[in-house]
Amino acid sequence: MSRFTRARRLIAPLATAGVAGGVLYSMYRPRNIPGYEGPVVPPPIFGADGTFRLPRFPRIKSRLEQIADLKRSNSGEEEDVYDVLVIGAGATGAGVALDAATRGLRVAVVERDDFSSGTSSKSTKLVHGGVRYLEKAFWNLDYAQYELVKEALKERKYFLQTAPHLSMWLPIMLPLDSWWKVPYYWAGTKCYDFLAGSEGIESSYFLTKSKAIDAFPMLKQSDLVGALVYYDGAHNDSRMNVSIAMTAALYGATVVNHMEVTALEKDESGKLCGATLKDRVPERDGKRTEGINIKAKCIINCTGPFTDGIRKLDDPTCKDIVAPASGVHIILPGYYSPGKMGLIDPSTSDGRVIFFLPWQGNTIAGTTDEPAVISKNPLPDEKSIEWILNEISHYLSPDINVRRGDVLAAWSGLRPLVKDPKAKNTESLVRNHLIDISDSGLITCAGGKWTTYRQMAEECVDAAVKEFNLQTKPLSNPPMVSGTEGVEDDATLDGSCQTHRVRLVGAHGFSRTLFIHLIQHFGVETEVAKHLTESYGDRAWTVAALCKATDKRFPAKGERIAQLYPFVDGEIRYAVRHEYAQTAADVLARRTRLAFLNAQAALEALPKVIDIMAEELGWDKKRQDLEWKETVAFLESMGLPQPMLSATRKQVEQGKLDLTTSLEYRMYSRHDKPVEE
Repeated sequence: MSRFTRARRLIAPLATAGVAGGVLYSMYRPRNIPGYEGPVVPPPIFGADGTFRLPRFPRIKSRLEQIADLKRSNSGEEEDVYDVLVIGAGATGAGVALDAATRGLRVAVVERDDFSSGTSSKSTKLVHGGVRYLEKAFWNLDYAQYELVKEALKERKYFLQTAPHLSMWLPIMLPLDSWWKVPYYWAGTKCYDFLAGSEGIESSYFLTKSKAIDAFPMLKQSDLVGALVYYDGAHNDSRMNVSIAMTAALYGATVVNHMEVTALEKDESGKLCGATLKDRVPERDGKRTEGINIKAKCIINCTGPFTDGIRKLDDPTCKDIVAPASGVHIILPGYYSPGKMGLIDPSTSDGRVIFFLPWQGNTIAGTTDEPAVISKNPLPDEKSIEWILNEISHYLSPDINVRRGDVLAAWSGLRPLVKDPKAKNTESLVRNHLIDISDSGLITCAGGKWTTYRQMAEECVDAAVKEFNLQTKPLSNPPMVSGTEGVEDDATLDGSCQTHRVRLVGAHGFSRTLFIHLIQHFGVETEVAKHLTESYGDRAWTVAALCKATDKRFPAKGERIAQLYPFVDGEIRYAVRHEYAQTAADVLARRTRLAFLNAQAALEALPKVIDIMAEELGWDKKRQDLEWKETVAFLESMGLPQPMLSATRKQVEQGKLDLTTSLEYRMYSRHDKPVEE
């Protein structure tokens, strides 16, 4: 055999080995995980003189100062006129405000209720491209759907880079009950990995039956042949929304919640030039409030399910473009799922997808997708709750009794599916999101999902800059968000979109070990310290400092507002002083997440929340009574059991609620006498 023949025979196995090695390297190569780096801002330490200096973070203007800025836009001076007025401060609206502010535009964003009070706080808490969407793109040969998934995967990585304290990677298990599904779903998850490319973090992998049960002990074992695990993102949606809004405020945006747009103003040529606003807070204190007139070159409508209401302020004859769909989620105790792994059922009894995910120590399950009527706080319907419970019982072990009384909270979020008013077929829904400009100049940005909020905002600001010839400019003196000299973002604020690099409030000094420093300095409980750093990032230093001393050996600081959850008194003070919280529901639902985790625990914490807010905001007895009444009514939309809706504050404070009629109370053994053997 010649030397040439021997060499030729070696080529094939060497090439095969090279390809296999390349594949293995791409799957298992060392990766820098966003959110797991050390903090850009080192934690404070004791100085040589023995003093301990906390970080000095930049001050955000108070709500009253922001309102004064709104009024100044009507002064008649050209430099006081806003380039952009954004209506709605959910994920998209707050994202538009941050994008515009970091491009050097003068921007205001107003919200009728609170940041994230609508759809943006009622999501599945995932940041994902969508494995199911990729499957549809493949089978339908749908390139547009494929592009949507690819774009969402890119945005997924930006979440972890700009807000590592609020976002995390989550392995999600896909149980398999037939061997033929193994290669099918393996190929699908590998395509998902490949599509993510450098945006991905970990590769999907196969688990044998025994390994799947070890990872997810609650799983039903019959018919189980194994499972595939892939990675997606998860986040704390309303805290993310609040952080985006507060970051926009630091970059110079005027940000005001509980400020309603009651009218739009047009000039002589019929073009929009401003709006009339109404501050809804003074009327809660029994005070009269006059309208605030503001001027803006461009007005952007980002009001989600309420989009058509603003469009009709512009043109009363316009046709509705929003087709709202209700998505119900339920919260179950944490023992229903592992603490670090979720589960997906890609084909439920009616073909829908259902997720089963760990979230904030509990388990979230959902969602449904039903046509709905637009309302401020839609109630979760019993039929949807029972459907979710029935579906999750199919893949849990039969010895686990899935009970209606285990539902700690439930809510319905309105997804604003939209129709393009300029399309030939005006009844067909757009695939992702819509940016529309009316004849008078109202820009409407609607549709989409949480994962792509930043991209939607970028496209929206691009459209505004082009349509109204707005002059972006570099930021010569950007805020020192980190609170530390010399620590800056990678963003080059040159007037272009840089929101994929702009870190949000709390991100700079965050690390996965920051909670240890918090414990060692303030003496807070471990669970509380972890919660604070994962909800506020480096601002956890400020929150912990606002906690009252306990006069105990340990914990030294931090009084819990609910016995079973790590929310503490300092968070209420921080929410009022630094995050514009104006109502008890703002705190219970969107600054802390207690109302979403356990509606009854939120009711029990309500007196404490009202007391602290009354101290901070100077509420009188009448205002406190109003807060009690309206917050209890709000908790109905969070799944508070019917018998609790008539509870008085005195009953709650004295622990005299009649619990005997509640499902949860009757689930447990409460024998007065020992059980006979």
